[in-house]
Amino acid sequence: MSAPRVVIADDQALVRTGFSMILAADGIDVVAEAADGEQAVEAVRHTRPDLVLMDVRMPGLDGLEATRRILSGAVVPDPPPRVLILTTYDLDRYVYAALTAGASGFLLKDVTPEHLVAAVRLARSGDALLAPAITRRLVERFVSQDTRTAALHRDLSVLTPRETEVLQALGTGLSNAELAARFTLSEATVKTHVARILAKLRLRDRAQAVVVAYETGLVAPGAGRPGAP
Repeated sequence: MSAPRVVIADDQALVRTGFSMILAADGIDVVAEAADGEQAVEAVRHTRPDLVLMDVRMPGLDGLEATRRILSGAVVPDPPPRVLILTTYDLDRYVYAALTAGASGFLLKDVTPEHLVAAVRLARSGDALLAPAITRRLVERFVSQDTRTAALHRDLSVLTPRETEVLQALGTGLSNAELAARFTLSEATVKTHVARILAKLRLRDRAQAVVVAYETGLVAPGAGRPGAP
């Protein structure tokens, strides 16, 4: 697999330069930098990166709205790049907003160089940067407070009964091993079910699947972890 192509969006030039140097030192190609959300959208349009490191608070168009536009499919054809949110503000509401906008993860700006590089490579590979159990706690806290129509709402009728069961259990924060024990399946079979769920619901990763499970009512806030060992 070739090195990830990355756009860095942050209103602080020193932050952009620092992240760019860290990624370049590990062989990751930074194809553009942006100082605000509008520039980030244009950079994605022109460079077609694999991933965007996106600040939250920027002048004009903020990072969350820029993320929504980029992941809407209107900026570049499918597949759009993955987005990792970068911020100095470790408030849960930003994490939740980023996830509902379609982001694949969330990092604070004091992240170590090693963690930053690992996060970029992990997100590029298709994995969520936030564990489903962490996502579940965030969604439980905020889903009842957000009355807007969620961008990630999906019609669950496209799923088979077994896939619906797996999504419901995934929504409570179960890992693949716990899902396998819950349904008496091999982990390989569980991975196949999860992959089909993501494909049918047009989701990028498991973290977004947790959001969908709650926002469609498949899992209710406060639900436990059924069948977890």
